[in-house]
Amino acid sequence: MSNFKNVIEKIRELFHEPEEFIPLHVPHFSGNEKKYVSECIDSTFVSSVGQFVNDFEKSIAEFTGAKRCVVCVNGTNAIHLALIASGVKENEEVITQPLTFIATVNAISYANAIPVFVDVDKDTMGMSPKSLKIFLEENTEIKDGVCINKLSGRKISACLPMHTFGHAARIEELKEICDENHLTLIEDAAEAMGSRYKGKHLGSFGLLGTFSFNGNKTITTGGGGAIITDDETLADKLKHLSTQAKIPHKWQYEHDEVGYNYRMPNINAALGLAQMEKLEYILKQKRQLALEYKNFFTSLKIEVFEERENENCNYWLNAVILKNKEQQQLFLTELNEAGVMCRPIWELMTNMVMFKNCQKTNLDNATWLSHRVVNIPSSVVK
Repeated sequence: MSNFKNVIEKIRELFHEPEEFIPLHVPHFSGNEKKYVSECIDSTFVSSVGQFVNDFEKSIAEFTGAKRCVVCVNGTNAIHLALIASGVKENEEVITQPLTFIATVNAISYANAIPVFVDVDKDTMGMSPKSLKIFLEENTEIKDGVCINKLSGRKISACLPMHTFGHAARIEELKEICDENHLTLIEDAAEAMGSRYKGKHLGSFGLLGTFSFNGNKTITTGGGGAIITDDETLADKLKHLSTQAKIPHKWQYEHDEVGYNYRMPNINAALGLAQMEKLEYILKQKRQLALEYKNFFTSLKIEVFEERENENCNYWLNAVILKNKEQQQLFLTELNEAGVMCRPIWELMTNMVMFKNCQKTNLDNATWLSHRVVNIPSSVVK
């Protein structure tokens, strides 16, 4: 007998799907997507130059309240570019969290930097200011305005928290700690398009904020990413680096540093611009689904992950918190075998062979969450 038959039935009811497979999250296309992509094809400007790129960047900047936006191929290289442009150098350290998608930490490695892991908070799933503060007090010193790790002797250049499933980390407190310790704050807001804290869009608290527009995100460009900043000079540098560091000229090929082919194609931006036009509708529908889940799971005495005070979450992926790892695995098994896709939160980065020897704090909260959190279907209900 199923322990979660009523959960399966409720999700099928919400998605109006009595028998067929229900995926975790699919894109929602109900606007000008086909029209704009067709216009892009007709223009023949389908690669990395075109008006849709400019318009998409402007739309994101306006929506997030940032002065500038630079779009790129995906969220991973958005983080990589942000790290490089902000001045992170080879063999320097970047503080991040162990409970995240691996792209966060891979991007640090692409910059030839070294990740250091601090714990998360249970009620945000994002980096814990308390854990960060303790780590810095116990392990670092400031020399000539530079934060030095006393154990490794290396410079700590940046701090990279992630806003998990669109929920805000304690970003104001993290920023204050970073400022005190001469650390550049870069926000991994890959999952947070449409999420705000105290009315301010996530990704706009730090020097730089990065987003992902993968096919499973709140809005999508198929594959794609973006970086926002209020620093005009830094934005110009990001654009330059993303275009192979080519010096602008009508026909000459001159480059002044090692650059990257990270430009978003115009055809992807066309899709993204249409998605931005529907974003408010998407957010409204996802909030309604989150409310339905809250009411249902509360009746079962199963905890759902909710936004905190002053937070306006996009509810990219809804999450439930089970009693223990055994119940988590049972939930995952029963729902997936019934054709209702769900997934566990990520395995801790510190358990990965590539990062297991990295310096870390006590990770009790991250471990606790990794044994209990499950994501459930969160697409826009048609």
